[in-house]
Amino acid sequence: MEALDQVFVTLKHWCVSHSPEPVQWLVSVLLSIAPVMGLFALTFGITTVIERKALGRFQNRRGPNRVGIPFTKIRLAGFGQFIADGIKMLTKEDIVPHQADKIVHFLAPLALAVPVWLTFSVLPFGRNMTALDLNSGLLFFFAIGASSELAVFMAGWSSRNKYALVGAMRGIAQMISYEIPLVLSTVAVVMTVGSLSLTQIVEAQNTYIFGLPAWHVFTPWGLAGFIIFMIAACAEANRAPFDLPEAESEIIAGYLTEYSGFKYALFFLGEYLGLFAISGMAVTLFLGGWTAPFKFPAGTPS
Repeated sequence: MEALDQVFVTLKHWCVSHSPEPVQWLVSVLLSIAPVMGLFALTFGITTVIERKALGRFQNRRGPNRVGIPFTKIRLAGFGQFIADGIKMLTKEDIVPHQADKIVHFLAPLALAVPVWLTFSVLPFGRNMTALDLNSGLLFFFAIGASSELAVFMAGWSSRNKYALVGAMRGIAQMISYEIPLVLSTVAVVMTVGSLSLTQIVEAQNTYIFGLPAWHVFTPWGLAGFIIFMIAACAEANRAPFDLPEAESEIIAGYLTEYSGFKYALFFLGEYLGLFAISGMAVTLFLGGWTAPFKFPAGTPS
C-alpha cells in the first residue's frame, strides 16, 4: 500500500527512461508541468460552475442552474452556461482603447497568469511529487506571488482610463496591505520546523500522537497563524468580503474596465489559480500537506 501513492512517479520515470536520451530532460519537464496545468485548468472550470450555481440560486438566475447540454441523456444543468461563456470569451472581440499602451495592455494578463502557474511548481502534492523541490520553496512562492501587484498596476496604467487607474491603485493598496500579515503568519511554522523547504515542513507534520497528526494548526501559535493566513489569503485572492479591487458592485470593473474577451478570461483564470495556490500553501503549512489525518495501527488496511 505504501507504493500505491507512487504510481504517477513510477510512470513518469518509466516514460523518461524509455525516451531518447537527448530529449529525456524535456520529457521529464513536460510530464511535471502538463499534469499540474491540466488538473488545475479543469478544477478552475468545475469551481466556476459550482460558484455560478450557488450565486444563481441567490439571485434567481436561470442560466447557471437550468441551462443544460442539448442532445444528452444525462441532465447537466448549468454546464451549458459554462460552455457558452467559455466560447464567448474565446471568440469575443478584443477591444483595446485607442490611447492605451498596447504592449503593456497585452502583457498585463500574461504577467498575472504565468507567475501563478509557477507557484504550483514548489507545492508538494504528494510523496516525491514536487515539481521543483527548493530549499527556499516558501520564499520562492511568496516572491513569485508578489508579482500580481505588478500585473494589476500594468492593467490600470496601460488602459489610459482614470477609473481603471484608480481601481488599480486601490487594488494594489489592498494586496500590499494584506501581504505583510500573510507572510508574517508563516514565521511560527518556519521557526518550528527550522526550514523554508515546503517538503520538510510537510515531513515535520508527518508524526502522530495517540493516532492524531501533529499538524501545526493544532498548536496555539499555529492556530493563530492559520487564522491570520486565511484572512489575508482571502484579501490577496480578491474574494468576498475583500473583493474591492475588482469592484463588481460598481458600474465599472476596477482595473479590468478596459479588458474584454480572452484577456479578461486570463485575469479570471489567474484569480482562481491564485486562490487554489494559496489554499494549497495553507494546507502545506498548517494542515499536514499530503499526509493522512490518521495513522492506522500496523496491519490495518489504510
